[in-house]
Amino acid sequence: MPILPTTNSKTSRGGYTPLLVVFLLSCFLLTSTPPVRAQNTENFLVQGKNALSTGDIETAATLLRKVPHPGVHGDDGSFAQSRMLLARMFFSVKDFAQATAVCQEILQFYPDNQEAKNFLTSISRESSPVYIQFFQDTIKFLPALAKGTVMTLFLVLLTIIISPILGLLIALGRIGSFRPVQSLCWFVIWIFRGTPLLLQLFFIYYALPTFGITLQPITAAIMGLSLNYSAYLAEIIRGGIQSIDYGQTEAAKALGMTYAQSMRRIIIPQTYKRLMPPIGNEFIALIKDTALVSTIAMVELMRSADLLFNTYFNITVLILAALIYLAMTSVFTLTFEKIETIVGAYENR
Repeated sequence: MPILPTTNSKTSRGGYTPLLVVFLLSCFLLTSTPPVRAQNTENFLVQGKNALSTGDIETAATLLRKVPHPGVHGDDGSFAQSRMLLARMFFSVKDFAQATAVCQEILQFYPDNQEAKNFLTSISRESSPVYIQFFQDTIKFLPALAKGTVMTLFLVLLTIIISPILGLLIALGRIGSFRPVQSLCWFVIWIFRGTPLLLQLFFIYYALPTFGITLQPITAAIMGLSLNYSAYLAEIIRGGIQSIDYGQTEAAKALGMTYAQSMRRIIIPQTYKRLMPPIGNEFIALIKDTALVSTIAMVELMRSADLLFNTYFNITVLILAALIYLAMTSVFTLTFEKIETIVGAYENR
């Protein structure tokens, strides 16, 4: 029989021991050492951010571009983050072509990346002509500004209705002979002409509740505007009435007219033409002063423009608001000039 070679069991275990040690050591090294690719990616991103913070744009662009494309299973977000930093950097220096290319590079690997899509929209807008940007912004902002304009006009029209009536009553009381009424009218004029309109609005809306009187913002706004402008109009009307020769009043008395009849039929009609220019100026100022009611939670034209500007930081909002104010004041100016021509027709003959 052939004699088979025999193997010592101790020698056999000793021969496999080095292989086992090498295997365990390899596993330890693989699990304890991070991948070189991941380390490089993180270093490039961090160094690129640091270079960008110091204003070294060229170095930042070089480092950020070294962040590799994502693998089959994606990455930790470093690729998209690095490319968005690049896109914003190119956008800031008006290099829209490279900014677009970087965003499209992101979308090649992540087609649903909403940040890149939104940034492409911003790039498209900024790279378009100025007049197209203005037209697009107008379409975007005009509806909200129109709502604020409606509220502004509402406040103006109510104040125009209320303040002349109050102003006329205060003026007649001021030039009347009954001392208590005369003193009261003087006091009202003194208070509302001598303090800022903003302070009056604050007092009506914020201070009156401490006395148990709570008003809605629109009520407080109408009250404040009406009282303030009635005080100014009272002095304008008083000056217009007293500019009429006193002989007119004496003639009315000689005809047997009462004080009220002489004012209604003789004196006040002669003041219309004289009153139109200063009253027109007051109402034009009223259109602009309605912006103050935004301080008491009223959303009118100026408040709407302020909210939009603080949201989008777009100067077009302010330009549109200015144009709307100019349009409203122009309409009021032409209207009062027409009224002045009509009521003074008999003096122009």
